[in-house]
This record gives sequence, structure tokens and C-alpha cells, in this order.
Amino acid sequence: MKGSFLNDRFFSRLETLSLNLRKDLLGYFGGKHLVSKYGQTVEFADYREYQLGDDIRRIDWNLYSRFEKYFLKLFTDERQMQVQIFLDCSASMGKNDPKKSAYAVAAAAAMGFLAVHNMDKLSFNLMKGERSENPFGTIIGKNSFYRSVSELEELTFDGETFIHSCVTGCPDTSSGNGLSVIISDFFTDNEWKKAVDYLRYKNRQVLLVQILTPDEDDPAYDGRVNLIDSEAVDLSDNKNMKLRITRSMQRAYAEALKDFKHEIQTFCSKRGADFITVRTDIPIEKVLFGELLKAGIMS
Repeated sequence: MKGSFLNDRFFSRLETLSLNLRKDLLGYFGGKHLVSKYGQTVEFADYREYQLGDDIRRIDWNLYSRFEKYFLKLFTDERQMQVQIFLDCSASMGKNDPKKSAYAVAAAAAMGFLAVHNMDKLSFNLMKGERSENPFGTIIGKNSFYRSVSELEELTFDGETFIHSCVTGCPDTSSGNGLSVIISDFFTDNEWKKAVDYLRYKNRQVLLVQILTPDEDDPAYDGRVNLIDSEAVDLSDNKNMKLRITRSMQRAYAEALKDFKHEIQTFCSKRGADFITVRTDIPIEKVLFGELLKAGIMS
């Protein structure tokens, strides 16, 4: 893939960060994420009174000598989470703009690196057409991660993606045990909102990452142009058109895009999901670190 952002320097900058996931998620034993339930770590959390059936080995005998009542020591619990990354591989994500596709892959790789760096399970789900492909299976550890990333750089972006079908048809979406990330420009008529609803129904933490080019975010076209839908089946598609771009049309586009972003943000806020939008002309480390830290996804 031309213009790849992925190198040792890119990943080394991520090593100081971690994913900040909700404490009410369950996860698997043996990870690094603190959860709201008490568990088996060595870090003390609290006391509670002894109840019939509790493990007597946890009784604090020093407290018993003071109060003549039985209290149990409680310790924090750390879990391993499942991080799913859904990457939109449609034509609008980079068929005619290699930098946009490279940026999308880098965003996916950054989130994936944070997952394996924190001992989480990871899956890359490549959304193509009406289904998502998981060519790498469940990724655990950095060796498997780096092998997967080298193949991600060879991805081709083409056709149309139906986000709802791709997400709901994914077979390894477990309930309440981690984070699901959808990376797309969301320039689609299909029902991406239902994908978010499905993931929240599964009690997963959800993050939407919208990737836009400067021309998509703030187009500078003027005069007569041919607008061709990159996902159109052929040039006769009724989505393609010839028109004259005027200043009023530019203002209308800017207003429509602003409303579109606001709609996504409002929808996500109501569903308890997170949303960030990034531009490909801004260094990816700066955007991801700044926006994800602001959203509370990174710490």
C-alpha cells in the first residue's frame, strides 16, 4: 500500500498508552483491565462482612481482634477484553485515494496495537459487500499482530459495503466483554445505525471513527465538474452527474456535512457510544491521540 503510515516509530509511540474500557464489562480472566467486580489480584480494594459460604481464608483476623466480627478482604479484578475492529473496505474509503486507505489501515492498526499491548484479544473484520471477513482469526500477542498488519497493508478497497449486515453477521461478537470499533467515512445509505444498536444490545463498548479527506471535508471545487460515485457499478449510474459548482452549492454542502456529523454524534451519545472524525491531512498520531484521549478511549 502506497503511503503507509506503519513503522517502528509509529508503534513505539503507542506503547505509553492503553485502552480505557468501561469497568462494567466482563471480559476474560488474565488481562490488564480493572473491572467493577472483585477478584483475585494482589491489589486491595475494600472489606465486607463475612457471609455463610465465603472462603474463610480471606478473613482479616486483625479486624476480628479489634471488632470481634468477621470481615473479608476484597481485591480488584483484572480481565482480558475482546477488541473487534470493523474496517470499511468500500471504494469510497480509498479506491481513488491511496492516502485515505492507508490512513484507515493505520487507524485500525493503532487500535489493534493498543489491544494486544494490553493483553486483549483482537480481531480485524474487513467489511466487504454484505459480509465481514476475518482472515487472521483471533489475534493474541504482538507477533501475530505484526503478521496481520503486514497483510492489511495489501488490502484493496472496492465496491460497496453494507455496514449493518457486516456487523450483525459477524460470528464472534460476544456480549459484554470488550470494544467494537467501526472505521468508515459513513457515506452510505445503508443502515449503519442498526449496527450500533446491535452492538449496544450486545452490551459492547462502541467507537465510530469517521475518516475524511480534505476534499470531502472542505471541497474547493469550482466551475463545471463531473461527479462520479466511486462505488457506482458503471458510468451510467444515476448517482453520477455533470454540474456546475457554485458558491451557494459549496455552502450547502458544508452545512449538510456539518449536520451529518452532528447527526452521528447525537445518535452515538444517545446510545452510549463514542464518535470521532479525523482528516487525512493531519498527522494520524496527533489526531488519534488527541481525539481518543478527549473521548476517554485512551489513557
